[in-house]
Amino acid sequence: MSVVSQVILKADDELRYPSSGELKGIQAFLQTGERRIRIAEALAENEKKIVDQAQKQLFKKRPDYRAPGGNAYGQKQYNQCLRDYSWYLRLVTYGVLAGDKGPIEQTGLIGVKEMYNSLNVPVTGMVEAIRCLKDAALGLLNKEDAAEAAPYFDYIIQSLS
Repeated sequence: MSVVSQVILKADDELRYPSSGELKGIQAFLQTGERRIRIAEALAENEKKIVDQAQKQLFKKRPDYRAPGGNAYGQKQYNQCLRDYSWYLRLVTYGVLAGDKGPIEQTGLIGVKEMYNSLNVPVTGMVEAIRCLKDAALGLLNKEDAAEAAPYFDYIIQSLS
């Protein structure tokens, strides 16, 4: 949920107008809008490049995942891994745009750990995959934008750990 939504809901719950401090918080949020949009656009426009770089990095570190018996062995399983990479990258853009980790939690992390466990997908492997995705994505951003996006990757990593 964005800062704006949070302020409105809290004020409404308390049957009051937003405070001047809350309005200043909204103002600060809106002033970072261009940067958040720039980051989301960069991640979306470079999705294929980011996913490709991340999967190469992961499978170089863990070739056993692509070997017979590995969770990414075979074209179907491999394609599912790449699909998940794209999905997590998209979740990060949601968080960046909202300026909040709420959309990541609500859209994609509830029950994901249990799902991977039920499918016998090693959660440690998914954590490593998200780290590779983070490295690939942040490598395409300038220092300031990378610092803004990094916590959203870290939130996913922490949630899966």
